[in-house]
Amino acid sequence: MKHLVSTFFLALALVAGLTQTVFAQSDYPKKPIRMVIAWPPGSLIDVITRIISEPLREILGQPIIIDHRAGATGVIGSEIVANAPPDGYTLLFTSASLNMVTALGSPAPYKVPDAFAPVLNVAWSPLILVSYPPLGLKTPQDLIELGKTRQDKLFYAISGNGAPSHFTTELFKLRTGLQATSVPVKGSPQAMIEQIAGRVDFHFAVSSTALSMIRSGKISALAVTSKTRLSVAPEIPTMGELGFKDFEARYWNGVLAPRGTPAEITDKLAAAINQVLANKDVLEKLAPSANEIDGKSNPRSFDALLKSDLSNFVSLVKAGNIKVE
Repeated sequence: MKHLVSTFFLALALVAGLTQTVFAQSDYPKKPIRMVIAWPPGSLIDVITRIISEPLREILGQPIIIDHRAGATGVIGSEIVANAPPDGYTLLFTSASLNMVTALGSPAPYKVPDAFAPVLNVAWSPLILVSYPPLGLKTPQDLIELGKTRQDKLFYAISGNGAPSHFTTELFKLRTGLQATSVPVKGSPQAMIEQIAGRVDFHFAVSSTALSMIRSGKISALAVTSKTRLSVAPEIPTMGELGFKDFEARYWNGVLAPRGTPAEITDKLAAAINQVLANKDVLEKLAPSANEIDGKSNPRSFDALLKSDLSNFVSLVKAGNIKVE
């Protein structure tokens, strides 16, 4: 009898706890949401977050607190979110580098994708192959020819081991036989500073940081890695047009939560962000960065993308024998 009573009260406690949890989730969010950005100010993800944060606040009824935690190619910010309570109040906005770092085998204090609950992919980003104007390069072929004469004295920037610029350059080197030396920097804004100063000869730049510099003549655009030309920069040819077949490189930029975050919360967040991304005013503000807004992603589709994406990068690392710089 005593055992039955104990079991009865335990069951009541479990039901009460479950009821409280469901109730707590139903009125989410009840306080500000912290958006950890794993990249420095001025990066693509920083630009997107600043544009969508205010309309997202209007929908969710709580402010979005932007918290820059750049470093180690996104690992520092990712670790913070991986260890945060799974209550929807600490989110991670990062890029495909999360998978790239993992594919490289770089040490990280969390497991991908196990440490995270996918929310949604926000946008796809192509890269632009850019060079130092005084070199007089017009096409990727010009860069390859320069590499033959420079041998090991050609330099390029990468925004850290496992960054999109790193993987794209390695793919380019693998396909063309180009010999060049990497110059790791902290992020895409720093890579652009090195490029403008002429301390590197070329790099694959994030479009959001490259386009204004291209238009001002501070850097030269050789090609874009998207399948078709960018609507905001139709003068830049694609790698495919210039003879580099199947050289399409675009990368996801998405939001994740700590593993264990309830589906009700991740679904609500995804729906709210997609609602923001459907707003014409928001789309107009995002257009200059030349990124392809997803708008249809959800936790299930993003989970599938993360897993297939990681598998592809692992294969590329093996095929190209890519190592940590």
